[in-house]
Amino acid sequence: MKNNLLITSLIAATCLALQAVDAQAQNGRNPFVPYSEVGLGLGTASYYGEIAGYRKPLKSTFLMMRWSAGAMYTRHFTPKLAARASFTWARIAGDDYTYNRKDLNSGIVQYARNLHFRNDLKEFALSGIYQFVPDGRNPNYRAKLTPYVFLGIAALAHSPEARTPVGFGTTPDDTEQRWVKLQPLGTEGQGQNGVKPYSLVTLAIPVGFGVKYRLNDRFGLAGEIGFRYTPSDYLDDAGGAYPDPTILKDDLARVMSDRRLEPTAARKGGDRVAELQNYLNTTDPMGVLAADPAYATRGADGVFNDGYMTISFQVHYVLTPRIKCPPIK
Repeated sequence: MKNNLLITSLIAATCLALQAVDAQAQNGRNPFVPYSEVGLGLGTASYYGEIAGYRKPLKSTFLMMRWSAGAMYTRHFTPKLAARASFTWARIAGDDYTYNRKDLNSGIVQYARNLHFRNDLKEFALSGIYQFVPDGRNPNYRAKLTPYVFLGIAALAHSPEARTPVGFGTTPDDTEQRWVKLQPLGTEGQGQNGVKPYSLVTLAIPVGFGVKYRLNDRFGLAGEIGFRYTPSDYLDDAGGAYPDPTILKDDLARVMSDRRLEPTAARKGGDRVAELQNYLNTTDPMGVLAADPAYATRGADGVFNDGYMTISFQVHYVLTPRIKCPPIK
């Protein structure tokens, strides 16, 4: 199912680009002059997965919103169709404590799990663009306001990180919390007993919409919202069950794998004991978490893969097209 979705999206994006080129090639008398533009963008990034669920999209989008930046090159083949190559660098993050502490009735299992992460994403994408308002015969006659949609395929490099527990030193002299990379640790037993580590390079399907505003003949502004679905369940390092801790490679892997019994929030250090005592109605909440199988879930185990969304505000510059003069007869 995952591969079929990726293949379908790739075919759709490729067909869109080929249709644009074919339309231009078959209409030699079309007065439209193809042109290119470059752009830079800044904005936000939001994550969706085990730690910020798809079922609460507004909360997941805005609660732990982080940053994004990008650069792009767009080639306009026809008045409505274009192809774009883009690079996006974005940070996503999630935290069980922050996401669930004000809603323990529906999020107690995730609150007890106490996982968190951050991940810097590097995305290279090729996308087809359809403009609902056509351009004029050359870039000087672009529409003042142009809504558009896009669909593409992207290669994505990533590496999730998390903070070590309070008082756990990664070296004998290290007593502060440190951000450490999670994939090399194999927090779900990857790399042990024949379990393959998850890849730090995956695919993504960018899809979204935006609006362009023409400032003058050369410059324009744009606002864009784009969602990316990935075949990876490990942008957050949480995809399966808790492993047998004895198979993990070292103490660091063990403490980063299971954060349930820490008395403080793993990322920010806020106290959890009083809230757990009150909600679980016990003086020994950590004992309950260790013994009750209801709190033994780490990841969704493939139910939903991870995704992310960017909201970007862009500045575009139109590259002057070379206009061919008719031959003198």
